[in-house]
Amino acid sequence: MIISGEINKNKIHTPLPYIMLMRPHHWIKNLFLFLPLFFAGDIFNVHDLLNTGIGFLAFSFVASSIYIINDYKDIEADKKHPEKCNRPLASGAVSKQAAIILFVGCLLAGVFLSALLMPKFIFILALYFIINLAYSFGLKNISILDIILLSAGFVLRVKAGGVIASVAITQWLNIMFFLLAFFMATAKRRDDILLKLQSGHDMRKSIKGYNLEFMNVVLSLLTAIIIVSYLIYTISPEVMERWKTYRLYYTAIFVIAGLLRYLQITFVENNTGSPTKLLYKDRFIQITLILWILSFYVIIYMPDISIFK
Repeated sequence: MIISGEINKNKIHTPLPYIMLMRPHHWIKNLFLFLPLFFAGDIFNVHDLLNTGIGFLAFSFVASSIYIINDYKDIEADKKHPEKCNRPLASGAVSKQAAIILFVGCLLAGVFLSALLMPKFIFILALYFIINLAYSFGLKNISILDIILLSAGFVLRVKAGGVIASVAITQWLNIMFFLLAFFMATAKRRDDILLKLQSGHDMRKSIKGYNLEFMNVVLSLLTAIIIVSYLIYTISPEVMERWKTYRLYYTAIFVIAGLLRYLQITFVENNTGSPTKLLYKDRFIQITLILWILSFYVIIYMPDISIFK
């Protein structure tokens, strides 16, 4: 009993559970803020890069505050989940009082950092916070709407990055980022359905509005729409004129490969889970993402290479 008590005491006082509660591994989503700067061919502009970095941190701290509130609201439901039961609040590693203090700290840090940037960025960040707060306090229980709200968060990240870098975001980029986020969120919900079938319990209320057949159809539709949208974007006159090349469609191979791998994980391996975790651990997706970025880098920043003229 003494040994057990000492273990629990050490567990409570280690900073790791508090860091886990903030979910810093999810901050990778906020790299979407850098995409407008990258596609504008201005990624080496130190001033804009620094400001985007501040925006990245502001979004990250505000996102962490949302994660904390979401976990706080879902303590009882998470205790029944095979993986989420290990979360700091559900496992008891972090107390409710400590979680509230950490929530306030993260939110204040995000507000302070956003105050260093332009008012329009502050508005977008505030909108992101309000939408996700509403999501945590009930909208996540409404099927379809829950996926739409999650996807909107990625569009807001890209929009925020465009505001910081003074880069206009084309409608095609907005559409593609939204569809891609919708695709990943749908795959995650499909994984929740599989968990429901295995355990007999609903892991979230919105699952009652979904079933495997419906999610499979939605994923198939989204895959086709994303590929077509991306191809239209790469061969649009505006984009070809901007980059002085018609060969942007070469990059579609990496988009198609990445989507097919994601579908393979979803349908064959039945192991979609968190898209963020997949990005960290799946080597195939990592390689296709790196090659996609490199191909665009060569086209945008090394235009003299003959094969891309």
